[in-house]
Amino acid sequence: MAGILAWFWNERFWLPHNVTWADLKNTDEATFPQAEDLYLACPLAFCIFMIRLVFERFIARPCAMGLKIQANGPQKAQSNAILEKVFTAITKHPDEKRLEGLSKQLDWDVRTIQRWFRQRRNQEKPSKSRSGFYLKEVICSLDFLQTPWLWNTKECWYNYPYQPLTVDIHYYYILELSFYLSLLFSQITDIRRKDFLIMFLHHMATISLITFSYVNNMARVGTLVMCLHDAADVLIEAAKMANYAKCQILCNLLFAMFAILFISSRLGVYPVWILNTTLFESWEIVGPYPSWWVFNLLLILLQLLHSFWSYLIVKTVCRAISKGKVSKDDRSDIESSSDEDDSPPPSQKHHSSATNGTNKNHGTNGFLTGGPYPDEH
Repeated sequence: MAGILAWFWNERFWLPHNVTWADLKNTDEATFPQAEDLYLACPLAFCIFMIRLVFERFIARPCAMGLKIQANGPQKAQSNAILEKVFTAITKHPDEKRLEGLSKQLDWDVRTIQRWFRQRRNQEKPSKSRSGFYLKEVICSLDFLQTPWLWNTKECWYNYPYQPLTVDIHYYYILELSFYLSLLFSQITDIRRKDFLIMFLHHMATISLITFSYVNNMARVGTLVMCLHDAADVLIEAAKMANYAKCQILCNLLFAMFAILFISSRLGVYPVWILNTTLFESWEIVGPYPSWWVFNLLLILLQLLHSFWSYLIVKTVCRAISKGKVSKDDRSDIESSSDEDDSPPPSQKHHSSATNGTNKNHGTNGFLTGGPYPDEH
């Protein structure tokens, strides 16, 4: 085990040439990032995850119901003791063999049973009103507007890596890492959406970037990356809430503001401001080393994700212009399914239609035709 840890924390990978971990030990004069500091993020992430669940169930959901925001929410599965027993005691995702058995037992077709399980899973899905947690990022970001490296990015690399860690950056890192770990927990426990893999990749890249930049003391440029990414989150969540509340004019306005800010920051400011300093200014002042390459590859991966989400935003804007409003999210809180049909369960079996997952009425494979809001963080 000691050999594995020694290999993983190899100084020649993590640190520039002629720098050792001993050089970055805390002293009475200066404090530097320590890898063990990040352990605090794990229990804090669990607390954030639990606070979110409590907030949604006991505060956000009653408020949403009172404002009739959830009136068009997921359809409630009809009462059925047999299916409920299977759902709670055996499986929430029955396989084909079990579906056939239940079909014979209940005299329902397979597609209807699939729909019942989907609707039953949707009942346990967190409510639509789940915004509120992004404000903390913007508030924390405002604290760094006076930092010199915000306006002169070369300051990120002067005297690197012997740059003392300030208390506000330390806690900002812990809070950000905790938040994205909690998002990872939520993504795994929530109903799987169509973009599960791309969002999982985004969360893993973000967590890796936060960890990398803290461990090898790239905290200054890491702060710039986090501040830039936090800027647009509140607007997209506010636009979703306005959409759920049927405030279409406000929704359109907020989404337009989000689209402008997202595209200008992710496709303009990010490559010109962030990638320029991490790729070129750091090369000139510090020079490359192994973890430097990994850090920049992760930043480039993030840029590719930015391009993908910008494409989705432009697509949504084009549809909104053609329809006169922002359409409902393709990644809405209703579980993605290829056999959506809200008709009541038939009394006779129709096995011939159970295997065809396409919605024949609309030809959209069960999804709404509205453009997607990228649930990017």
